[in-house]
Amino acid sequence: MSLATDKDREYMRLALEQARKASAQGEVPIGAVLVRDDQVLAQAHNFRELWQDPTAHAEVVAIREAATQSGSWRLTGTTLYVTLEPCAMCIGAIILARIPRLVFGAMDPKAGACGSILDLPTEQRLNHRVEVIGGVLEQESQELLQTFFKGLRESAGKQV
Repeated sequence: MSLATDKDREYMRLALEQARKASAQGEVPIGAVLVRDDQVLAQAHNFRELWQDPTAHAEVVAIREAATQSGSWRLTGTTLYVTLEPCAMCIGAIILARIPRLVFGAMDPKAGACGSILDLPTEQRLNHRVEVIGGVLEQESQELLQTFFKGLRESAGKQV
């Protein structure tokens, strides 16, 4: 497995900024940044609540934006940075977009599909391989999520 670089941590910090924006809007704090040749192609966060769209995960929104900006659905030569291990839908989109490299922060023991409950990137029958590096700025990613959900629980307790 490859190790994270200083550049990886730099771009993960941008993804964390996106996650903070999501939290400020009442969205689960997950952020994504898609990069090619040290150029940010897209930055996004979750929009599921705002858009009432179950597919509006940070990764999918960033992939859509980058494909539109670049004029191609093939996002070869890119790295996707995301603060939480992608779910099955998102790693599926990553594979289909031909993104060769994924860097993520926190593991997702409830829906993660890059090693937690599934490991789709290692599935040999798929037609595209994704290099996966997990645990980059993991603590910061976990803390954002824990703080967000703690706030939700406290708000729900006050409403009872």
